[in-house]
Amino acid sequence: MLNIVEKRYWFFGLSLIVIIPGLIALIVWGLPLAIDFTGGSLLEVRFESGNPPDPAQVVQLYEEYEIGDASVQNLGSNEISARSKTIDDETAARLVDEMEARYDGPVTILRFESVGPAVGSEVAQRAAGAVGLAALGILLYITYAFRGVPNALRYGVAAILAMIHDVAVVVGIEAILGHFLGWEVDSLFLTALLTVIGFSVHDTIVVFDRIRENQRIHRRLQFETLVNHSIVQTLDRSINTQLTVMLTLLALLLFGGVTTRHFVTILLIGVFSGTYSSIFNAAPILVVWQNREWQKWFKRRQLVRS
Repeated sequence: MLNIVEKRYWFFGLSLIVIIPGLIALIVWGLPLAIDFTGGSLLEVRFESGNPPDPAQVVQLYEEYEIGDASVQNLGSNEISARSKTIDDETAARLVDEMEARYDGPVTILRFESVGPAVGSEVAQRAAGAVGLAALGILLYITYAFRGVPNALRYGVAAILAMIHDVAVVVGIEAILGHFLGWEVDSLFLTALLTVIGFSVHDTIVVFDRIRENQRIHRRLQFETLVNHSIVQTLDRSINTQLTVMLTLLALLLFGGVTTRHFVTILLIGVFSGTYSSIFNAAPILVVWQNREWQKWFKRRQLVRS
């Protein structure tokens, strides 16, 4: 039989290999926050002629209107996105009129949003609160749901650790993609992150529930063997369920267009990470806790020092 739990430290190490580069990117480059969190204005336009100006030209146009801190990037073959300090509707209309006059042809406004700094700060605080509240709710729910199992709190903590793994993977990769592709953390990113948390915890609970059932059936079985047996029993279901979701997301990524690409990419990465952590991290953490293996870690360090 496939022995996943026996190789748990290999899987823990693989998780670290994935997470560490993202954390380094997060420290060095940070997360590129969108106006949802920082405040400002976002103007996305399409040049119907199919010949958009160079982003540097649009930045110069903003400077002529005394609008500082403008950043412009291409969204597609004939679309651009301009982010700046907060401007009103009248100023945005004047900018679009000037673009039409300078850059050959009609310009269609695809999106215009303005968020004040105070509102952006409030959204950021509520976003952090939403993730924290979700984690607390998951811990309390799993602890209550598994109250009939010895050490029920461990199941909740293990699920939270697996969830933190997925959040770290998603946020770290977002920091890398944000630096190289110019993607920004907006409200859709938060939606994707909370969805990933839900998927991860759902799959973890499936594995934990099978462990609970097997504890009633195989009472004399060693806990490590029982956990591995439970993982193998749910392996096909977990992979098939998540593979269906990932294939759907892959189709959206390939054919859904530019506007949904960022959102779908984050979901795809998060769902894959959630499937991995549920199988290879969450349940093995229970075994580490049951065996109190951290005591052996410290003993090994003492032996090495001596």
